[in-house]
Amino acid sequence: MKNKYKVVTLKERLDLKDEFSRLHSIGWVKFMREDPIGVKNWGKLLTYFPEFQFLLLNDDLEPVACGNSIPFKWDGNENSLPSGWDGVLEKGVLDFENNVSSNSVSALAIVIHPDYRGQGLSDIMVREMKGLVAKSRLDKMVAPVRPSLKSKYPLIPMEEYITWKREDGTPFDPWIRTHCRTGASIIKVAAESMVIPASVETWEDWIGMELPSSGAYIIKEGLVPLQVDRETDEGTYIEPNVWLEHHLT
Repeated sequence: MKNKYKVVTLKERLDLKDEFSRLHSIGWVKFMREDPIGVKNWGKLLTYFPEFQFLLLNDDLEPVACGNSIPFKWDGNENSLPSGWDGVLEKGVLDFENNVSSNSVSALAIVIHPDYRGQGLSDIMVREMKGLVAKSRLDKMVAPVRPSLKSKYPLIPMEEYITWKREDGTPFDPWIRTHCRTGASIIKVAAESMVIPASVETWEDWIGMELPSSGAYIIKEGLVPLQVDRETDEGTYIEPNVWLEHHLT
């Protein structure tokens, strides 16, 4: 690889705290940054767990990617996993505030600046995140993964989508494939991983399209359709993700 990259945690470089929000604002569509659980707990994530948030710096020491994860307590039973992204973020924060000892870590996000995508940084970021978990001496690592091509197939159930394979037998989805290549296996679908409710007008602003009547709407970057109810003036996006477990040894 031509470029040399340096990894720093937020604990090591508190002066780079704002870079996480900057990268997320570039890497995600508007509605994905409006998840109420995420909005409520984002500041706490960075404050409580700086050693689990990291940045990838380029040759000029500019942040080009970031990784976010959170420790939490989990007994290893798939049935006791949180609901998904919202659930594990909330649980990790509550565990910390209630002095509950963590034994696991969940990945929350890996964001790569658009200018640096397609250069193999996905593998680097996943491996670096696993390295941080290994250093923390926690037992398990999981991730509520957002499949990168699922938005092209919003009407296909996630349960079916994750069974799709390429000719070589590897997962069809590139992001799931990256995780599996770096030592992960699928646990199950997180059917209600992230729930984003808002007024119809707010949704129209977020997605840049009109929503004239009640019904299901396919939206840009949505993994599933947006459900709109004009009578109650509410649009609700319920995103499914995929729980994966990374094997640390």
